[in-house]
Amino acid sequence: MVLEISNRSEIEMHIFHDERSASFAALGIAKASGVPAILLCTSGTAAVEFHSAVVEASHAEVPMLVCTADRPPELQGVGAPQTINQRGIYGDEVRKFFNADVADDSQRDLWRTLAHEMFSAALGAGDSQSSGPVHLNLQFREPLVGVATELPQRNEHRPETIMKTFAGVSSRQRRKLLDLLGNKRGLIVAGPETYRLSSVLQLAEQLGWPIFADPRSVARVKNKLVIAAFDSILRNSLFAQNHQPEVILRLGTPPASKVTNSWLASSVATQVVLTTTQKLVDPERRTEMHLFGEIDGLCADVVASCGVNSDRKWITEWSHAEEAAQLAINEALTNEPTLTEPAIARALCSMLPESSHLVVSSSMPIRDVEWFGAPRTGLTVHANRGVNGIDGVVSTAVGVALATKEPTSLLIGDIALLHDTNGLINLVGRKVDLRIVVIDNGGGGIFSFLPQASTLDQDKFEKIFGTPHKVDITMLAKAHQISAETISNLDAFAEAVNQHGPFLIRVSTDRTENVKVHDRINQMVSAALSRI
Repeated sequence: MVLEISNRSEIEMHIFHDERSASFAALGIAKASGVPAILLCTSGTAAVEFHSAVVEASHAEVPMLVCTADRPPELQGVGAPQTINQRGIYGDEVRKFFNADVADDSQRDLWRTLAHEMFSAALGAGDSQSSGPVHLNLQFREPLVGVATELPQRNEHRPETIMKTFAGVSSRQRRKLLDLLGNKRGLIVAGPETYRLSSVLQLAEQLGWPIFADPRSVARVKNKLVIAAFDSILRNSLFAQNHQPEVILRLGTPPASKVTNSWLASSVATQVVLTTTQKLVDPERRTEMHLFGEIDGLCADVVASCGVNSDRKWITEWSHAEEAAQLAINEALTNEPTLTEPAIARALCSMLPESSHLVVSSSMPIRDVEWFGAPRTGLTVHANRGVNGIDGVVSTAVGVALATKEPTSLLIGDIALLHDTNGLINLVGRKVDLRIVVIDNGGGGIFSFLPQASTLDQDKFEKIFGTPHKVDITMLAKAHQISAETISNLDAFAEAVNQHGPFLIRVSTDRTENVKVHDRINQMVSAALSRI
């Protein structure tokens, strides 16, 4: 199969030495392009290596075509080498599974139909209703080398079924939605979903509501309605208490901020969620109304039906808070004597050129970008937040860079980098413009923010949670022939970021001091809010 794929000029093929890395690269390709990549491997444990990426793709609703080679029926269950039971190996994480018999000409008329069904299922057509991975298990007999014959004719009359179908909103639901949103003090939490920026801005303007803009959404732009520093603002308990909304309208999944999510969960506000698929993320069970469908259409319907909110005090107070918070964050970071983790996140978001892509690892990087990344246009932010793992992040970034062929950067911690060093294999040969910014704080930085850091003995905390390592990150990069350097100030960081990749930038920070830096920033924001 791989030999025939290599002969197809219309298919771009990428070879990865490690199946796990390949699977996350396929995830990154689909994230950036919306088109599922064909992920192909041999039988046995190679198929098992795909599992983590399949789980992430399933929960993040990213399309993926997983094709695993398998041994023929007569070699199953008899101890044949490189043979395991691959039927249903990914469980219910795949939208569709098919165990294909050993191919022969008697079934050739079914091949195109099968391919079409699998591709459609990956894009969310049919019963699945949401994009995600599909698994095609392909049995082969020896000889495994041959010449492919002519493919079956295309069925030009086959009905198109790839377009997603959306649930219609009933007139009762529409009336309830309009009643909930009209003439209320509310806010919009704009998460990573499929909708136009103009739709959410028009809706917010009509309602007079602020927009909490997740950096992964299209909404984190410079606008009087957009609130980017919502985490820092809500840490001022008086402001948070005095600005309770009556309605919360969330588009897509919630942000990473625990402070924000706790505030939203504790609110008495009516909570409405709009998504493009049936999947609802609601661990606190606070959602009163969930509508799924075309978000742009629902927003336009509300704009057309609700009157303009003439009371602008609510949005003005939020806008002033955002302005004060952004100025305080700038001042706080300017006063820091060394290059800090929040400063790196803020600088990286602002320095990257137009039409750039930024892949952000889970744990602290995604939070620092969410908390301190200032609004801007021309930057698309990606993160593996389906199950919030740190595995495969390097390879995901490689996939994004391969798919877009545009400037791509990765912000990642040292542990997450070490978790996916095989993503660096042959990176210099892939001809991608990828900058890898590594926060090297000698372990798991996020745990220093948790109660374990203050309640456990320091040695025990370091052993179990800090998990320090002795890896020289720059030497690791150079072992893969990737240019790398350690940066210690903002000017050098800006110069390094402007270089064409592949390139690795290491920034050394201290985990204990990092907690104090975050506290100082939040204190300065809180003080600024108290003065407005």
